[in-house]
Amino acid sequence: MVALELLAPAKNVEIGIAAITHGADAVYIAADKFGAREKAGNSISDIEKLVRFAHQFYAKVYVTVNTILFNNELNDAKSLIDNLYNIGVDAIIIQDLAIVQMDIPPIPLHASTQMHNISPDKINFLESVGINRVVLPRELTLEEISTYREKTNVELEFFIHGALCVSYSGQCYFSQEITERSANRGVCAQPCRSTYNLVDADGKIIVKNKHLLSLKDLNLSKRIDDLIDSGITSFKIEGRLKDIGYVKNITAYYNNLINKAISNRSGYKRLSSGICQYFFEPDPERSFNRGFSEHFIGGRVQNQSSFNTQKSLGKFIGSVKTVENDFISINSPEKIHNGDGLCYFNKSGVLNGFLVNKSENGKIFPNAPIKGIEVGSKVFRNFDINFENTLKGNSATRKVNVDITVSGSNTNLTFYATDENKNSASVQIDDSFEVAQNSANAISLIKNQLKKSGDTIFSIKNITVSDDYTPLFIPTSRLNEIRRNLLSELLVERIKNVPTIKRISKEIKQPYPESTINFTGNVSNNLSEQFYKDHGARVVEPAFELAKPKSGNYAIMTTKYCIKYELGLCPTNQNAKPTKALFLEDNHHRYPLEFDCKLCQMKVLNPKLNK
Repeated sequence: MVALELLAPAKNVEIGIAAITHGADAVYIAADKFGAREKAGNSISDIEKLVRFAHQFYAKVYVTVNTILFNNELNDAKSLIDNLYNIGVDAIIIQDLAIVQMDIPPIPLHASTQMHNISPDKINFLESVGINRVVLPRELTLEEISTYREKTNVELEFFIHGALCVSYSGQCYFSQEITERSANRGVCAQPCRSTYNLVDADGKIIVKNKHLLSLKDLNLSKRIDDLIDSGITSFKIEGRLKDIGYVKNITAYYNNLINKAISNRSGYKRLSSGICQYFFEPDPERSFNRGFSEHFIGGRVQNQSSFNTQKSLGKFIGSVKTVENDFISINSPEKIHNGDGLCYFNKSGVLNGFLVNKSENGKIFPNAPIKGIEVGSKVFRNFDINFENTLKGNSATRKVNVDITVSGSNTNLTFYATDENKNSASVQIDDSFEVAQNSANAISLIKNQLKKSGDTIFSIKNITVSDDYTPLFIPTSRLNEIRRNLLSELLVERIKNVPTIKRISKEIKQPYPESTINFTGNVSNNLSEQFYKDHGARVVEPAFELAKPKSGNYAIMTTKYCIKYELGLCPTNQNAKPTKALFLEDNHHRYPLEFDCKLCQMKVLNPKLNK
């Protein structure tokens, strides 16, 4: 039986608990150091609280230790990992191979996508040194994923939703180059979301002042079955900086999709336990999004980028029908509410927005004068006040199914509970109760009181009264006490039997797939350098964060996304005429673009002063 995992992000413990309540089989969260999102750190005590909650449902907690490490941080990193193991964290997500070299507890290791896991050889090597799971690059196609699965044995994880880095993860030095804020250290300044001109060698502006590197958000909701068939077992939602409403909505949406996929096939189950009930209709378009893309999952396509804005569009709700001095009307099936946020593009392609001050009788009154809107303008709702208010409250429950059996006679009663994972507990009663005068009423009372699971994690699915039971008059208060004790014992049994995985240490020194490691290997400490040496590779350049590359022209970003292809200018695949050399240009620098048509990749090279 193959267990499928929905993996949700958690900025903090509250969001982690919400993710599990809304259907996540696992969450990933950062500690207060070494997570690749500087603003999303959490204390050990908070993470321990999340672990305790998650393990009730047999859900897992993974902690990101996925920045590159400097020499003076190695001891702190080891101490952190020791502490995470001691509080029951299920795995850590790593980038720096120094961690593999450390004397750490047998906590499972997941290879972050920051490791640039771009070939079966790399993945097989990682498994050989003790990696339990590999997070694949977002740029892979379904065919490539299937090939990786056929040629490897380790668990494979893949992103299915959320923001997209335009660069291959771990291969972007743009932020470090221009701001000295390293993406590999968790402090990316996101220059990919800025505006640029695209110019040629003659200075001709081909595209002016657009977000040329800003991609739409990933949405693979229509590809869940395909990904299961290709061998993915962990489905990852991006968003450790996202708010609680976003995580609730997106987690619930994909939980339903994965459950549906499992219901239509045999041999699959969910990794964790419990059934979710939602008090809202999940809809990813109602949460933050820049528009959606399937990226490269079906091959290279156009319209991957969000040239006109890096901000959230939300959900398309209709087109403008009329424009008056103080209100507009929209052709839309959606009801607009006071406090909604609406947005639209003006003729220049600039995104404008406004809050709805009042909506009545089809008329929408903005909180300020609207400029640049006209009949036919497409309108999006990027803040749905009713939806957000629903998500702020109690928006879901998650319960583990339990069956209860009652058996025995007057002085030897047994109440027996079994949960959906086959954990069991029993409570025996040796009190003397009177035989009930009305057998049917006595049995009905037992069933009515035992099915009230209250605020526990359990839902009583079936109550069976065995044939050997003599109907007795048991006071309601006593039945409630029995039920509480029974479910309390069952929870203790569940926690005692939480499934765990230990990392198996690998003693054989497998050779690394590459013989030399340049700055793109992100080697920033002596321990990781020794790791490569032990596996037959020589580090010829340190990490970019320690020293800039020796070559005069070096890539600060390597990406499968191609501006030429996006604009229909690719001579190889679109029969376009060859262009002159192309550059990205901002107010300060000019960045040469290099196109590797053989590998179908684009590189942004180190900048030149734009005088």
